Amino acid sequence: MQPARQIAFDVIRAVSDSDAYANLLLPVRLERARLSPADAGLATELTYGTLRMRGFYDRVIELTAGRPIGELDAPVLDALRLGTHQLLSMRVAAHAAVNESVELVRQNGSRSAAGFSNGVLRTIGRSSLQEWQDAVIAEETDADEKLALRWSHPAWIVRAFRSALAAEGRESELEELLAADNVAPRVNLVALTGLLPPETLAALGEADRFSPNGRVWAGGDPARVTRETGGAVRVQDEGSQLAALALVAARPVAAGEHWLDLCAGPGGKAALLAAEARVAGAMFTANELVPARAELVRSALAAVPGEVTVTEFDGTTVGENQPESFDRIMLDAPCTGLGALRRRPEARWRKTPGDVAELGDLQGRLFDSAVDALKPGGILAYVTCSPHLGETVGTVRGARARHPDAVEQLDARSAVADVALDEVDFGGDGLTAQLWPHRHGTDAMFISLFRKR
Repeated sequence: MQPARQIAFDVIRAVSDSDAYANLLLPVRLERARLSPADAGLATELTYGTLRMRGFYDRVIELTAGRPIGELDAPVLDALRLGTHQLLSMRVAAHAAVNESVELVRQNGSRSAAGFSNGVLRTIGRSSLQEWQDAVIAEETDADEKLALRWSHPAWIVRAFRSALAAEGRESELEELLAADNVAPRVNLVALTGLLPPETLAALGEADRFSPNGRVWAGGDPARVTRETGGAVRVQDEGSQLAALALVAARPVAAGEHWLDLCAGPGGKAALLAAEARVAGAMFTANELVPARAELVRSALAAVPGEVTVTEFDGTTVGENQPESFDRIMLDAPCTGLGALRRRPEARWRKTPGDVAELGDLQGRLFDSAVDALKPGGILAYVTCSPHLGETVGTVRGARARHPDAVEQLDARSAVADVALDEVDFGGDGLTAQLWPHRHGTDAMFISLFRKR
């Protein structure tokens, strides 16, 4: 068994059986295996590609096998998914895709299951991707259900994306967005402000399109450059960088300000904000309720010289316990993460519409607490990595209704434009900024800004 396929299968099994996160588990497995760059790339594509297209592949397998996927043993189904990805979406010899996948079934199933899987995969391999796409959607009449099958997203997410784009007058971009979710994102770096000489920054790679702190990683192991720079350079999506920088750009910084990252784990935005605070002469505190994530925040902040504070309290209590204490607060609220499906493909199969309502309640309580914790004149950034209207403009609308006299909404688009290197094409109008994978090449980050009266 080729090591890359075995690692991919093991990670996919852990995702299916243990709710593991592929983006956390796969790098660990690759490092332990010490694969060549080519084999590591193969394992990565096998893992993420299979997880992204799972919904579509499941329907192909059902049509071929003549039975619901729920009747298949879980290890057999995962091996079939892996084989189907190689047959339909990769330049892998059909015999290698079939034989290696059947061997996985043989090792994790039964002899009869191996024979069954061999027949299913050989049948799948006789038709092209386009032919299977036509077959999968042939009997579906609902437009969103067709798109869900074609682009391998749950239908409720397709509808949510349609609504979010329609709010911008860009509903015609829906398929482009769904397609972008199924493409591996580039590896993007952030250089923490004031910690690197210009020549080192320039050598990291091509400059980002928008973020002045960002670079597009040319290739290889990005963890190496993080180690070599003592954490001054790290992997971070460009949209996350813009969200942090927009809070800084919302108004000129006065020396002695006190900033808070309220839900800081795992620490990416916190590190950038701490570096910005250091340059501007501000104090910085990062808070994270979950102890394990708080340790990640401490690790991220270790790269920033000077004193920074990491606390571990419930963010919904900060307003009560530290009223009017902070000049700027970053509220990167817990959310469904629907804006980062390129990077965490399994999330699309785990989230449900009920999660939006449950998280919406938490987002509102965190917002209210942050308002109470702001000093008069202080700035709050409410940010989510989701374009779902229930987590973005819906939360903002509710917050404004609860605090009609306490907060004034600022123009987040102008704040982003002030720091961006290139013009940012926002759809529709309004004061909030929504980034998109297909339009901006970033995660679908939502950014809004408020000033306490």
